[in-house]
Amino acid sequence: MQRRAQRDGQFDEREQRAERVRRTGGASRLLAAVVAVPVMLIAAGCSSDSGSGDDTKDSAASTGSGADAGSAASAAPTVQAAAYKKLPEACAVVSKKTLTELVPKGAAKGKEGTSSDTAARASCSWSSLANNGVKGSQFRWLNVSLLRFESDATTGDGETQAKAYYAKQVKDSQAVSGAKNVKSEPAAATGDEATSVHYDLKKSEGAFKQQTVVARVENVVVTLDYNGAGLAGDKSPSADTLTKAAEKAAKEAVAAVQSANGEGGGGSSDTSGKSPASPSPSGSASSAPSASPSRTASGSASATPGATASKAAAAAPKASASAKS
Repeated sequence: MQRRAQRDGQFDEREQRAERVRRTGGASRLLAAVVAVPVMLIAAGCSSDSGSGDDTKDSAASTGSGADAGSAASAAPTVQAAAYKKLPEACAVVSKKTLTELVPKGAAKGKEGTSSDTAARASCSWSSLANNGVKGSQFRWLNVSLLRFESDATTGDGETQAKAYYAKQVKDSQAVSGAKNVKSEPAAATGDEATSVHYDLKKSEGAFKQQTVVARVENVVVTLDYNGAGLAGDKSPSADTLTKAAEKAAKEAVAAVQSANGEGGGGSSDTSGKSPASPSPSGSASSAPSASPSRTASGSASATPGATASKAAAAAPKASASAKS
């Protein structure tokens, strides 16, 4: 009995120890679980923060690239549109009345120059040989050249190009080979700016009086050449008379350019009433003017007006002199 009681007591002690172990283990597991939950929450929070940071970076990068694109677009060069978009018919820029005064025998026979783009460049010429019998004859030759410059991102705005070409035309007119007594003076009330150049030129047919008026109105340059001579013994014409006639014709040509572009052509040099620049046409008016009327304007087109016109003016008398005989 005593041994049995001891065994029972020992069994109870083992049971109690086992119970304590079970309780301690359960508490440990519970504590571990409780600790594990915040760790998981912290890890999830870190992962979430990391993702939102990447999103922020992506958003910032996309915003930055958009701003860069906007800056690049705003930095693209812009050019003011050319004011005048067309030219008048070259053979109609001088009135019949004035033509009758300048070229009496050729007023109705204007010869239009060749042009691949009449909205960019055009010209017309008239010649007159008045036979005065035994006194000889009077020769006159008139040529009007029109050149329009189109605005272009590469070559610049039309008006700036026209100013440069105007200056070149005046310089070329003052430097014709063989010219004597060269004189230049402003031509009043003719477009935005105008210069009259006149000189004497000796040829085998006689002594010629050459007048060249170069005028600019907005983005168009007008070059008017007018010369005269007394042939076969007739006296030379008055240089002053020819100069006044040439300037009168130049004013009419400038007014015709303004009228063709919707302005009341007064030929005034006052630029305060300029109309706002009209939108640039698509495409071509400058190949010189049109793939930009400017690139060929300063290239091949420059051969039509200006210096060549002056050379042609000097050469023209030969044909008419031979026609006389």
